Amino acid sequence: MTEDEKKQVAVFRFGIINEFVGGCRLDHGEQEALLGEKCDRMWSIPFSGRSRISRSTILRWVRLYTGSHKLESLYPKDRNDSGRVRVLDEDTCLALIELKRQMPKLPVVNLIRIMQERGLVTDGITLNLTTAYRFLHSNNLMAKEKGPPTDRRKFEVELPNDMWQSDVMHGPHVLSGGKQRKCYLIAFIDDHSRLIPHGQFYLSEAVIPFMDAFAAALSKRGLPRKLYVDNGSAFRSRQLEYTTASLGIALIHARPYLPQGKGKIERFFKTVRTQFLPTFSGTTLEEINAAFYIWVGEYHSREHSSTKQSPFRRFTSKMHCLRAAPDDLKDYFRKTVRRRVNKDRSVVIDCRLYEAPVELIGKRVEILYFEDSPEQVEIRSEGKSHGLIRQVDLHVNSRVKRDKNGQVEIAGESAGTSGQLWEGM
Repeated sequence: MTEDEKKQVAVFRFGIINEFVGGCRLDHGEQEALLGEKCDRMWSIPFSGRSRISRSTILRWVRLYTGSHKLESLYPKDRNDSGRVRVLDEDTCLALIELKRQMPKLPVVNLIRIMQERGLVTDGITLNLTTAYRFLHSNNLMAKEKGPPTDRRKFEVELPNDMWQSDVMHGPHVLSGGKQRKCYLIAFIDDHSRLIPHGQFYLSEAVIPFMDAFAAALSKRGLPRKLYVDNGSAFRSRQLEYTTASLGIALIHARPYLPQGKGKIERFFKTVRTQFLPTFSGTTLEEINAAFYIWVGEYHSREHSSTKQSPFRRFTSKMHCLRAAPDDLKDYFRKTVRRRVNKDRSVVIDCRLYEAPVELIGKRVEILYFEDSPEQVEIRSEGKSHGLIRQVDLHVNSRVKRDKNGQVEIAGESAGTSGQLWEGM
């Protein structure tokens, strides 16, 4: 499993256990009820054919995380049986499918027992519970019948910054670079107080503007315990998942085609459309953001129809429970990749060639950088920073390619010439 795949698994595991390791303490009854709910639910587990998580597994993840409070503690361990065949043969698969279709309501453990009693499992093949579940799920043979209608009720979290909701609203066209371009409002709302931690119009709803707005919200209002978002590409980005998990923020996605859970942010957007946009008379992105900043200040001071308090007063009435953003907040928004430094001291990041310190040759290193600032690239090894690394001259970089072993080569240069070139830089 690659480093990026391990990171995705760790972020998923943190999303499962965040209620048990967050700031809110659960009594024994609440904890058992929450464990039972998570064990009964079907999950889309990254890089796994399973869809359920056992009680012991969840508790083991909690122990691992509370021992270090580092996301790396939730990384999956490398398998010691890689390379071995772990699939069923065709005859066993066909027999299992036919038996499941004949007895669709029979528990899987009983299916396995009948398969063995009837001699339907090929000699030398081990049909265990996990393998059978994975195979039946992959063939859509474990679908349950639809239950009664879902009981949906209004809710409100108990404290400020317990949960934020976020979404994107399509805005008007504004003048930018001499052209009319559509703008988008990226906003966050505190579920308890209805305060807007941050809202800003951008020319795009992609990952970079969303992360910019998220960073601004955190720096102004502290860290929420949960962030409730939609299923758009920006909300599903690995960068957002890693940033929230590293800051101890649970990232929760709304169920597809069920927008009711985002009612508060949708209601705020309706207010923006009916009260702010009709009064805006500017033409540029800067003007709409300046006007929106003033309007939000007025919104914060008005009594909210649901809470009967102003958002600002309700938010600040319980300041003791807020978590301040760390001093190095900006660093949590850097993209992180891992590389091995080549013999010529080179590392390649996003098709750009960089030069690492001599003492890191041959070592696995961690690279932290902002995609829009290629000149600010930090390199770390074994948890120690070795400062910023510099980009190689562009005319050399244009001739960079990799050989079949993944090593960097300079097109048109021999190995000896390439080494001399690096020494002269």
